Amino acid sequence: GNCYHLFLRPGAEIIARHGGLHSFMNWKGSILTDSGGFQIFSLGGLRKVEDEGVEFTSHIDGNRHYLTPERTVRLQNMLGSDIAMVLDQCPPYPAEYEQVSRAVARTARWAERSKHAHLREEQALFGIVQGGVFKDLRCASAAGLVEIGFDGYAVGGLSVGEPKDLMYETLSWTVDELPPDRVRYLMGVGSPDALLEGVRWGIDIFDCVLPTRIARNGRVMTAGGYLQIRNSVYATDLSPLDEECGCPVCRNYSRAYIRHLLNAGEILGLRLTTYHNLYYLERLMREIRKALSENRFDRYYRKEGPKLKYLYGGAD
Repeated sequence: GNCYHLFLRPGAEIIARHGGLHSFMNWKGSILTDSGGFQIFSLGGLRKVEDEGVEFTSHIDGNRHYLTPERTVRLQNMLGSDIAMVLDQCPPYPAEYEQVSRAVARTARWAERSKHAHLREEQALFGIVQGGVFKDLRCASAAGLVEIGFDGYAVGGLSVGEPKDLMYETLSWTVDELPPDRVRYLMGVGSPDALLEGVRWGIDIFDCVLPTRIARNGRVMTAGGYLQIRNSVYATDLSPLDEECGCPVCRNYSRAYIRHLLNAGEILGLRLTTYHNLYYLERLMREIRKALSENRFDRYYRKEGPKLKYLYGGAD
């Protein structure tokens, strides 16, 4: 869940009256809520960042709102997620050293204020490491958060336009500074090659709109890489999206049929491509977890890593 979006619509109070997000959406699994910091900072001219908090204009109705670290945490307390995130400042890429340094300092101050405002003991609170692609700033940000002490630590500010090789190098610096007995969370990264690379560097959990966003545009993940299923070449293709996939979509529907649904504007087409992409990534992560549990991840990485980088490395 996203605190920014849920704050604007339907409102944290309504969700709280339903008993929190689990009851509101009838979901018995784990729920993580982001603070909405990235969404706020992506608003560009619609927001004003100050040391106290962020004033922004709603993208829905144009109303003005003000969120502070304390208010963001209280809203997530009301939402009742299992994991809540502190409010942070995510600098763009590229950005000058001084700009990133200021964002790191503000993120640290906000993190401490967020922890003091956090009231639900059963809800984990994660700090967010920033620092752009500057090693000293990443290390300083991580050290400051560890000193404050959080239930887990997120790596933010990556996959915002930097080359993947630089993203992985920055990730390696950052993870080395985080305690091994706390959950490590890489924010906003979701291509198959990046998931495998993230696990290699010690990341435990990920989130990303990638699989669902590209699915809505007709782009699907397969054992042979991405397919743009809207293309005319698939108009008479009776094969499944992925011959190697056992998901219900691939077992029951052809590329030609799904292409027809998408081009006709039928919502079922979006649901089928979305289901398939999520299934693909879940299968990948299931294989990774199995390799870790059997102490053969290095072999799995050497086998799958080059393949996934070749198939997906330039398309996050």
